[in-house]
Amino acid sequence: MPSPAASSPFDQSRYQVRLDWGRAGLERLAAADVVVVVDVLSTGSPSAAADVAAAAAASGSLVLRGGLRNAAAVADAVLAEQQRRAARTSIAVIAVGDPGGGDGALRVAVEDLLGAGAVVDALSLRGIDHTAPEAAAACESFRGLRGAVRHLLTASGSGQELVAADRRDEALAAAELDADTVVPVFRDGVFADA
Repeated sequence: MPSPAASSPFDQSRYQVRLDWGRAGLERLAAADVVVVVDVLSTGSPSAAADVAAAAAASGSLVLRGGLRNAAAVADAVLAEQQRRAARTSIAVIAVGDPGGGDGALRVAVEDLLGAGAVVDALSLRGIDHTAPEAAAACESFRGLRGAVRHLLTASGSGQELVAADRRDEALAAAELDADTVVPVFRDGVFADA
């Protein structure tokens, strides 16, 4: 396990499943054995997702890419890693969000909130459910809004960017829950299929 950061009320170290936003959120959390990077629509944030992933990998964490399309597969991969380690495994779910319009401010993206919630929900269904309040809130958001995910993704700010660019089908595809069984793993600076 990576060495823990200095204890802080915001590091969520007392929980197995943690959640925060962007690179700053990754740095705020206690070090985790597994980091799941969630970037559901990737309209303006592929470099932000890569930045989060690189920082997590540099700390020695196993870094996975997750979201709505592969939440169950991610949870299965985390469970397999925990079984491989034969020890309780800490998980940081990092919602990438949108780095914003150049001002450096992070915009909380509803699609990443729902994607992170789907991952936390899938972990919970596998018995990995000692979650921080932030993770629990994302999970319950997903559970409560599960039936509206397609609409929410196309109606969100990022979804509307895709619609305006005649890419509505990408938003609809991103909303398909558990359509993928592949879990991309961050290795040598890129996400590759495991």
